[in-house]
Amino acid sequence: MTAAAPASGAAEPAPPRRRRGHRIRPGRIGVHAFLLTVSLAFLAPLLLAVYASLRPYEETSEHGYFSLPRKLSFDYYQRAFSDSEMTKYFINTLLIAVPGVLITLFFASFTAFCVARLRVRGSLVLLMLFTAGNLLPQQVIVTPLYVLFNRIPLPYWMSDSMTMFDSYWAVLSVQIGFQIGFCVFVLANYMRTLPQEILEAAIVDGAGVWTQYLRITLPLCRPALAALGTLQFTWMYNDFLWALVFISDGDKLPVTSALNNLRGQFFTDYNLLAAGSVIVALPTLIVFLLLQRHFIAGLTLGAGKG
Repeated sequence: MTAAAPASGAAEPAPPRRRRGHRIRPGRIGVHAFLLTVSLAFLAPLLLAVYASLRPYEETSEHGYFSLPRKLSFDYYQRAFSDSEMTKYFINTLLIAVPGVLITLFFASFTAFCVARLRVRGSLVLLMLFTAGNLLPQQVIVTPLYVLFNRIPLPYWMSDSMTMFDSYWAVLSVQIGFQIGFCVFVLANYMRTLPQEILEAAIVDGAGVWTQYLRITLPLCRPALAALGTLQFTWMYNDFLWALVFISDGDKLPVTSALNNLRGQFFTDYNLLAAGSVIVALPTLIVFLLLQRHFIAGLTLGAGKG
């Protein structure tokens, strides 16, 4: 049997196209090389600290910090945690950072809600004042605040000194006061992008101001709140200036001061100090990893809008 000839006039199938190789543009290579260089520049001190914390000081002093290791261990981490009494200082830091973040986000979100969603008269001027407050250098008001906190009385159950000075209330109030302006600015701009029809429908259904704020607006602001919460916790956790100025009792200082306990009077083991620094940095890293998805979503808000 012979194969049937194709019908006259029938279109023959087109030959398959050859796939062109993916062409890498030189500009993209340059961008990736630049980003890789910047990333390594920022990671280099951290990686060097981790590397040094795993080696004995005698080895690095003899062969240098960039030499190949002869021995790696976690002995310095155990010593750093116990010798510096970090448990106590971690608790002190959490007593400042956790309430500070929560109170800052609450007041900032409610203020931003009033400015952006309720159309309060003078809201633009109020937002400009909050933004301008971030431009004030913090060191300028150290002395006035020091004098002020020494004159504000507090009951004994709130402060051992009977004033705001030498108490967590002083550090907490300054942290909230300085950070709330930035949070209001970010949240107000984000709330303006939310559909107005959602609140209008809620008002028609009889929702009050608190219902509009708590049950409608805040759930929609979760990415922005997560991003701000991560940043605020990092800033308050790492801050040492205000605690150093307003707290005189060494047992109340935050964890950043615990590193001073690892420095000797005549000799400092910098590998031990590096291990302590890594331990101190772990909580901020854990918070970022837990909120990473929301944090990235908060940073890219509005990136896809024209």
